[in-house]
Amino acid sequence: MKTKDLKTLTLEELIARFHELSAKHGHLLNALNTRAANKEYKHAAAVRKELRTRGPDAEKCLRVLLTDPEPGTRYWAATAALGFAPSEAERALALLAEPPPTLLSVSAAMTLRAWKNGTLPLEE
Repeated sequence: MKTKDLKTLTLEELIARFHELSAKHGHLLNALNTRAANKEYKHAAAVRKELRTRGPDAEKCLRVLLTDPEPGTRYWAATAALGFAPSEAERALALLAEPPPTLLSVSAAMTLRAWKNGTLPLEE
């Protein structure tokens, strides 16, 4: 889906797309299918970027996703929420970074470390 098409989605549709893509990315990453995960990354990042433009209603939805059963969704929600709910997002990333080690847990640990030392770009 093209970026301009994301703007036509309702917030509910956008959140559903975000959930689908973030969960898929997390599954692919943890299955060590990094090539496919990298392809999904671009799509999930585009949806996350659009959600960041949707204001308080989108922020509320993203906060809910910080406790979603899908680890990939929690990770992506946390990366989106760092700018408006840093304590909640840090908590979600810290929990994801706990053992056992997976590619997603390593990503969460690296994201959290970059956030804390000020080297994480909020927009991609």
